Amino acid sequence: MDGEISTEEVKQLMDEDADVRVVDIRDERSFAHSQIPGSENLPFQQLSARIEELEGADHIVTVCPHGKASVQAAQLIGSYEGTADARVESMAGGLEEYGMKYGLARGEADDAADAESPESPF
Repeated sequence: MDGEISTEEVKQLMDEDADVRVVDIRDERSFAHSQIPGSENLPFQQLSARIEELEGADHIVTVCPHGKASVQAAQLIGSYEGTADARVESMAGGLEEYGMKYGLARGEADDAADAESPESPF
């Protein structure tokens, strides 16, 4: 793991369409509800079994609700031989901070459910 990256830096990378893979480690349901536009979902529970999907990436940023579990995910990804040359970072502050500053994309499937359930987007 190469450390943490700020929400501002992640937003800038995404806006510039940089060669970065933003990996959201929440469960599929939470990801379907809301996410950083352009991010991909690789749930933490499945990370070990699916880590080869990240082979060849140059820059990987892990994200989670508060920026804590994503540190562990980044460490795991950084220790994998197939990502040894990649820059692997965890987004500090998590989706909570990112969402407060920039908003999160909402999944279409959850639009109707939102009217019925005042659940947290995380």
